[in-house]
Amino acid sequence: MEYGNITNVEKPVSRLVQGTIMLSTAEEDYSFDLLDQVYEAGINTFDSGHLYGGGDCERTLGRWIEARGLRDEIVILTKCCHMNADRARVTPYDISSDLHDSLARLRTDYIDLYLLHRDDIRVPVRPIVDRLNHYISAGNLGVIGGSNWTHDRIERANLYAATSGQQPFTVSSPNFSLAEQAEPPWRGCISISGKDGAEARSWYQENQMPLFTWSSIANGFFSGRVNRENYGGLVEQGLFDESAVRAYCTDENFERLDRVGQLAEEKELSIPQVALAYVLGQPLNIYALVGARNGDEIRANLQALQTELSADEMAWLNLERSERQ
Repeated sequence: MEYGNITNVEKPVSRLVQGTIMLSTAEEDYSFDLLDQVYEAGINTFDSGHLYGGGDCERTLGRWIEARGLRDEIVILTKCCHMNADRARVTPYDISSDLHDSLARLRTDYIDLYLLHRDDIRVPVRPIVDRLNHYISAGNLGVIGGSNWTHDRIERANLYAATSGQQPFTVSSPNFSLAEQAEPPWRGCISISGKDGAEARSWYQENQMPLFTWSSIANGFFSGRVNRENYGGLVEQGLFDESAVRAYCTDENFERLDRVGQLAEEKELSIPQVALAYVLGQPLNIYALVGARNGDEIRANLQALQTELSADEMAWLNLERSERQ
């Protein structure tokens, strides 16, 4: 496992970050066994959210951490303020409400990395930064940031933090993958992939802000199951999400998929491994969110972390070159 260091986090942070959407108290034995295997593989950082599983994902993760006595070794990333059917919910009130729920579910008195799950540009950054810093001062939060926040909004929040002598946003969690989104898969999502993400990638590269990138395999597009002919049938079978069709099933992305498949065959890797290696090979400070569901997938992710793609291979995969040199 490879690790990075993040200011105000007093533990190493694994470059692979295990998601928790598959965890549940109803399947506690499976969930605990999976988390044991993930931790044994060297992954000490876990991504969750107040929204996930109606709170049950955080709840299960917290029960496992407590049962194993691992709080001092585990880095928890969780998120607040996701919209619901009635409100955008990016408010100081919702930060406080969601945080207290998450602390109780996770059975801890502090969260290492706390991110706003969505943004609402109608809300000024000042009250958001103020409320988050209140909980930093209280010892409940370590590092703060935005998930699905534009780099412009993060910059604005950090300008206010600097002028008010407070801790800024120091991490971000946008989408990033080899696939270019035709449209966001879900409302309020921010991607730094493709041509439209070039400016954001340049900003993140210049600042080297830690990026906890989600959906490295493009919501299953690079799962190895999907192709031009079968994706409609996979949707009907519940094996591929309709949101992924709208976001990723374009001619250019299928050309990228063809190239990933060719390179995977040459390197004796799987399609998901090459797609993940592409993300991890960027000149960015990336911690990739992954969603292994069994030991085989954990080991495959580790192999992807150890796979280096050349600059020529990366450019060819992203259609920047018609041929490899």
